[in-house]
Amino acid sequence: MATLYELAKVLRSKNSGPFELTIDVLFDNKEIYDRVKNSGQISAETICRLYRITGEQVRHLVFFDQALGVKITILRDISSGSAGDRDVYGAQQHAPLMNLIID
Repeated sequence: MATLYELAKVLRSKNSGPFELTIDVLFDNKEIYDRVKNSGQISAETICRLYRITGEQVRHLVFFDQALGVKITILRDISSGSAGDRDVYGAQQHAPLMNLIID
């Protein structure tokens, strides 16, 4: 077993406009990518649990085999730059995925 942080080459988040966050998970070899993809650990249910959001807030969860990557887009609780926003750029929002255990 390993964490997603240990397996991924890139694990990052950023704004996808003022109302959405995008999380990118990229791998540098097909075997690790396939291991993560086939584990079933990255799912809408997992994202909802880790980010404490509803299924309707998960806009996209796509595995890109050609790029050995996963793109997850979720709705932000409040728009970027609004009063109360703690991460204007959305650059720290990948953290809940870092310790996800992959079998």
